[in-house]
Amino acid sequence: MQETTDKTHQLKISNLSKDFGKLQVLRNVSFSFSAGTSVAITGPSGSGKSTLLHIIGTLEEPTNGQVEINGTDPFDLSEPELARYRNAVIGFVFQDHHLLPQYSVLENVLIPTFAFKQQPDASQLAEELLKRVGLTDRMSHRPAELSGGERQRVAIARALINKPNILLCDEPTGNLDATTAATIADLLFELHRIEQNILIAVTHNLELAGRFENRLKLADGICTLETVGGK
Repeated sequence: MQETTDKTHQLKISNLSKDFGKLQVLRNVSFSFSAGTSVAITGPSGSGKSTLLHIIGTLEEPTNGQVEINGTDPFDLSEPELARYRNAVIGFVFQDHHLLPQYSVLENVLIPTFAFKQQPDASQLAEELLKRVGLTDRMSHRPAELSGGERQRVAIARALINKPNILLCDEPTGNLDATTAATIADLLFELHRIEQNILIAVTHNLELAGRFENRLKLADGICTLETVGGK
């Protein structure tokens, strides 16, 4: 797998707020990150971490403010356009892998490519990604035949199949034991280095958060940016 050469993509959040009725979860959040940047989102439960991640991922619309990805506000797009845009530009890795049990590992990785009929090399890329995450001998297996760590590795490969500019992870190691969690974290950072995407992860794990070069700390709806250098 060759290192990505296009390093122009950018995420910009401007004066973003999110309300649920009278409850203001996010207040005037602003930041910007470019290709190759890694960001951990931390904060206490209920501070809006997952809400912020879902807005960045265009799964939820902000109450006020703007999201720009590569100069485009995705919320200006029609629903069909937004779905295509999200699938092409953003990859997701959730705490629960959300693999489809009836499909094989290889088929699960290929699911995001179904909207792109013009990708003749999709199967080859899926096999390459599965090799990269150490699952060459599991391609024909179903998710139920895999360990938790293996299922999460499949989810990572699936998230990368369309070569997204932004990779979003919501507690990607939360359901794993310490050893497996460390392996998954190593894999995420290795693939981030290769792909030069914008890697953003919500985590309660302070050890994992310390490996990111930037940290967004949320408390009472306010977002504070720290640059911590990463490891």
